[in-house]
Amino acid sequence: MKNLVTQITTFFLSPILYLQGKQIRKKVPILPEAANPEGYINPKKPASEKETLPHKTIISIGESTIAGVGVINHQDGFTAALANEIAKKLDTTIHWKVYARSGYTAKHIAKRTLKKIEEQNIDLIVIGLGGNDAFTLSSLKKWNKHINQIITTLRSNHPKTPIVFLNMPPIKEFPAFTKIIKLTIGSWVEMLGRSLKQTIKQHNNVHYNSLVIRLKDWIHKVPGPIKANTFFSDGVHPSQLTYKLWAEETAHFIFRNNIL
Repeated sequence: MKNLVTQITTFFLSPILYLQGKQIRKKVPILPEAANPEGYINPKKPASEKETLPHKTIISIGESTIAGVGVINHQDGFTAALANEIAKKLDTTIHWKVYARSGYTAKHIAKRTLKKIEEQNIDLIVIGLGGNDAFTLSSLKKWNKHINQIITTLRSNHPKTPIVFLNMPPIKEFPAFTKIIKLTIGSWVEMLGRSLKQTIKQHNNVHYNSLVIRLKDWIHKVPGPIKANTFFSDGVHPSQLTYKLWAEETAHFIFRNNIL
């Protein structure tokens, strides 16, 4: 019933969404993807030694948040922050690499990105999607089809590697968006999230952090007074602080569920 209400509401409000979306695109700056999408992390070892040490490899796949939009360098983005958390927990070197593009949907990932993955031995695959599929009002049928394609391809090439889907983007929290867009597109992305939760049940060793991100739950993690805008670089994409907090939450999810 929730899904039906979301689709009907969005259909009737689509003319307003289109006009408001055009206005937002004019106001929100176009930020580039982060540089240097690969690295090694182990706080206990000198940088010059890292590549020769035994290590675990994690890759991240996805849209603009995984591509590091909002920070200049991936060292300040989500994947490096997650690698740092895992490195500390396991006391080992982590080799991390990002396969992501701003604007990509699940279809783009299934058709274009997966064929670019070079690594053979991967210990963890992390996937962040949903924002662009919500903005383009991707149907549940198409969303499920492409998610299944992604999982099937990854499982074929990396049969034993755990796959973790990240939280869906918290569109209802984006400061740059109007109340109508937050309501409709925010509800759409949550609808895709509910569907994803059911889809992964068909696959082994595939996980989804279905917790809906609420900034009020994160504010207490930061010392001193803080405003919601601090969590965003442009009103839409995460700031360096948010990437760090998100990575910490993801690491907790991974270890709490004995994924790695």
